[in-house]
Amino acid sequence: MTTRFTARRFAAVTAVAAAGVIAAAGCGGGSVPGAGGGDEEVTGGDLTLGTGSTGGTYYPLGGEIAQIWSDNIDDVNVSTQSTGASVENMRLLDQGEIDIGMAINGVAADAVNTEGDFADDPIENADDVFMLGNVYPEVLQIVATEDSGIETVEDLEGKRVDVGPPGSGTALAAEAVLAAYGISMDDIEPFNSTFEEAATKLGDGQTDAAFAVLAVPAGSIEQVATTSDVRLVQFGGDGLEKLQEDNPSYSTLDIPADTYNGQDEDVTTVTNWATMYVRGSMSEDLAYNLTKEMYERAGEIGHDVGEQVQLDTAVEGQGAVDLHPGAERFYEEEGALG
Repeated sequence: MTTRFTARRFAAVTAVAAAGVIAAAGCGGGSVPGAGGGDEEVTGGDLTLGTGSTGGTYYPLGGEIAQIWSDNIDDVNVSTQSTGASVENMRLLDQGEIDIGMAINGVAADAVNTEGDFADDPIENADDVFMLGNVYPEVLQIVATEDSGIETVEDLEGKRVDVGPPGSGTALAAEAVLAAYGISMDDIEPFNSTFEEAATKLGDGQTDAAFAVLAVPAGSIEQVATTSDVRLVQFGGDGLEKLQEDNPSYSTLDIPADTYNGQDEDVTTVTNWATMYVRGSMSEDLAYNLTKEMYERAGEIGHDVGEQVQLDTAVEGQGAVDLHPGAERFYEEEGALG
């Protein structure tokens, strides 16, 4: 399934690094029954939402969603906790230190499949992670110089390619994409820069292309597109099918023509999703109400990313994580499944 957003709706999509720094420690999940990882059903009370660093998107956005929940669900008070984002939130959720966690859906899939960051240090209760729904898309973009002749992912072979800082979400995505297209790191000349640095290198002709997980339109790409001739790289063919087969958390997404200077046509790329997760001890009614209020009151979210909280993309890229029965009930009522 390909999702197509207008450039206006894209403008606030912000990528969140899974390896963000903890800005405020202090654990302590909700004081409701079961918050310590027990089997007793969680029906309400004081809940904790694990977000991200205070300088990112998860923290302020999560704060607004938590307020909506607290204001509109009886006997529920949701507070937010600043964390290191996706990877840490999956661990805190597993340990019962938080009741709800925001995470990239690909990271959640790794957690339940004991892969990636969880291969050597798995969570203890992989079968006790459930999805409420997507919040907003985390968009992967590949930018290439016009002179490089790169138009598709296959064209990256033999080129100078910036794949992002080691261990970053961008680097992990780049590795997955290249592998799906049959390209190894030995087949390119890799660079490991932040995208701000990569944009400078593209403009100076030091590299041919760069991967990035960024907002659309991204300021860094807009800047380099204004001063240099660049293009977005198109995803497609067997490589795209294999990427989604190997990584079900990826959805395809079209970046509309004219989003960037010199972009004359729509470009297909891929996206992960920032998603809400809970444990199985949460009651069906509570999960139903959390899901319902998040989507039905999305228009009340002041953060720009609030525009991306949409029912029609709520379960895209679900992957290996099951829907919580309460969330599933809401989607069935709304005709949002299948």
